[in-house]
Amino acid sequence: MGISSWLSERIPVSGVQLRELTNEPVPNHLKRWWFALGGTPAYLFVVQIVTGILLAFYYQPAPETAYESVRHITDEAVFGWYLRSLHKWAATLMIAAVILHQMRVYFTAAYRRPRELNWVIGMSLLMCTLLTGFTGYSLVFEQLSYWGATVAANISDAVPLLGGFAKRMLLGGEQYNSHTLSRFYILHAAVLPTTIILLVGVHIAFIRLHGVTELKFDDEPEDKPGHFNFFPDHLLTELTIGLVLMILLSALATLFPATMGPPADPNTTPEVIKPEWFFYVSFRWLKLFSLTFAVLSTGFIVAAMFLWPWIDAALRKITGWEDISVFIGIIATFLLVGLTVWEAAVAH
Repeated sequence: MGISSWLSERIPVSGVQLRELTNEPVPNHLKRWWFALGGTPAYLFVVQIVTGILLAFYYQPAPETAYESVRHITDEAVFGWYLRSLHKWAATLMIAAVILHQMRVYFTAAYRRPRELNWVIGMSLLMCTLLTGFTGYSLVFEQLSYWGATVAANISDAVPLLGGFAKRMLLGGEQYNSHTLSRFYILHAAVLPTTIILLVGVHIAFIRLHGVTELKFDDEPEDKPGHFNFFPDHLLTELTIGLVLMILLSALATLFPATMGPPADPNTTPEVIKPEWFFYVSFRWLKLFSLTFAVLSTGFIVAAMFLWPWIDAALRKITGWEDISVFIGIIATFLLVGLTVWEAAVAH
């Protein structure tokens, strides 16, 4: 009995059936990378899981051992520097890709009825991705990561009603202690990845139920078919994007490898405390206003982002302006970019 016969007997699914199962018609606009950004963070998330598991063989989540274990990975473990750098750059690109994907969905109004709930799922994925980046940065137990976590906990404490509880849950006490790092590790390596996987599953299920929002461009001929096959056409596109990303990640990991800062010192506050780039906006916002106003306004903005499909519907009904959200989005984008560049350019 040949291998194909052996497999077909135990897995009775033919190639024709497999193609029918996966051959959902895909709109032509997804041939453009900008409109197919959903697969990019998914690929990078897989890279994060694989490299994270390999790093976990060496990492020791305790204040006494964390920094030295990361130094061992970076300086002594075989290809440890490469794996750590891949993990770091994949995280950076994943966060950027999720942000860009949400922006694409926003500016193409792909969140409107009946896809409002999928927008909420997408926003939840963005929040989980940002939290994963924050907890991962904190695990190095460098001076800046230690004080960054301390500042973040103090900011959480300023949130009305739930702030004190959130701070204690994050730190395992009223201040950074021997239990804090293990909490960050559990969040980073177990709770948040599991949550992301579950949310992605629901996200894909909604996409399959509703289909992809179809966009038509002026340069497309009228007689051209509006769809193409998922398998193998779109799958090959995603594999090509994955290959390009792997080359890019390897280049970034080699040319700009992850480095080590000074170890955490609870008794010495750094002159300059800077978060990772994806929190520059929040950090600059905190410097511009009082802590209470900054925290409350940030909470209001995040809540508005989650509820935007319904806010957009109300604004269009009140103003009669179909593209009012595009105008608001352009202003918000300039504000986000401006605050990020501002915080990146100044030393304090």
